[in-house]
Amino acid sequence: MPSTACRLLALVPLAASVSASALYSTYSFNPLEHLTGIAPYFEPQDPPYMEPFLEKLGNKTNIDWAKTPGLNFLADWEPPVSEAETSLLTRVGRLEATQLGVDLDFRYPDLKKPKQVWTSSAERTFKSAQSLVRGLEAEDNDIKVVTVYESEESGADSLTPYKACPAYSSSAGSDQSEEYQTKFASPIAARFNDLASEFNFTTNDVFGMMQLCGYETVIRGRSPFCDLDLFTPDDWLGWEYSEDVRYHYNVGYGLPVAGYVGMPWVNATASLLLNSSSEEDLYVSFTHRELPPMVVVALGLFNNSAFAAGSGNINDTMPLDRINYRRAWKTSHVLPFLSNIAIERFNCSGSYGYDDDEYYRILVNSSPQDLPGCADGPGTMCSRDAFGKYIQDRVAMFDGFSEQCGVDYGNSTDVLSIYTTDSAQEDDGQTVGKRYDARLF
Repeated sequence: MPSTACRLLALVPLAASVSASALYSTYSFNPLEHLTGIAPYFEPQDPPYMEPFLEKLGNKTNIDWAKTPGLNFLADWEPPVSEAETSLLTRVGRLEATQLGVDLDFRYPDLKKPKQVWTSSAERTFKSAQSLVRGLEAEDNDIKVVTVYESEESGADSLTPYKACPAYSSSAGSDQSEEYQTKFASPIAARFNDLASEFNFTTNDVFGMMQLCGYETVIRGRSPFCDLDLFTPDDWLGWEYSEDVRYHYNVGYGLPVAGYVGMPWVNATASLLLNSSSEEDLYVSFTHRELPPMVVVALGLFNNSAFAAGSGNINDTMPLDRINYRRAWKTSHVLPFLSNIAIERFNCSGSYGYDDDEYYRILVNSSPQDLPGCADGPGTMCSRDAFGKYIQDRVAMFDGFSEQCGVDYGNSTDVLSIYTTDSAQEDDGQTVGKRYDARLF
């Protein structure tokens, strides 16, 4: 079943993906597989945890950590990176993005290379796109990287439409997350205070320390904060759930506008694939972590309500006093760094039990996903008619980006058009070449 066209959306790859996690892991339970979208967190978050802990640690110079069991590594531990460097793409990030380009080349050997790759304008996103191109292109300077400006008044016509949606708030979900965070982290803080009461560990300190597990790992290759003698598997599952709660309300099913923000990408992508005269075989674009989960909502994937009964309120599936272990919304599976969403089109013939036809499927981090009620093809695939109907129904459900976002600026649009027009492009693109400028290292 040769693939004739596919479309990939790649989240900015700043931290370890599964392959890197396996490389760094020493334990059967690997904390790096339960760090959701914060490993490392190379952008400001609300509320902050890691920076206040590091500042507090620097001020508590009177504590003899060397004599503190379990925390003695803090005696000579130094933060892995300065605050000024936290917005830069790491070496591991560049490596992982390049590897994804190589993987795409092997996965789709019969597809022609794209003429361009689109990226939002943040430096780390642009560098990520450059790295993927280096792995994907056969020769130097075959593929251009086209920058799409991250505007607060772009409407839906950008790779960061949430920034142009007044109804979106980066702090959404913080209150709900902190409620469960207090439950799981309070016993840990009490345990640490029994070891070093003069530090006065808080639940926020605990959360920041756990963040450093992933953050330091992608800088140095390992981190003492990942040690299971410091934080147990149950501790990590509590941390993961508190972040799942935050992302549920921030960019997931608990945010009323999530599907409306994700739908323009879904609609634009599906339209390209359903149009047999598409100019490219492969469309690739880079954005930030906020957009892919909103795309997931628009597509109806990882939806807890499909397995829930009772009130019908989606928020009831993410209780704040206990972990829902059977939840579908697990952002460690949706949002690891270098996470990607792809829609593929196949031309299939000679498949036993199925008509010769075009078929479509969704991949999330290379894993095929069932579209609810749309699986009339081989495996998890949908026929052309069924897929078109499914997308049509989802568009009707989430139509009206500007209205739902409460747009208060002029010239807004509900359509993502960057793949078919040049109007939203900041430039005509830059070629990459195979090597970085040595100064970047």
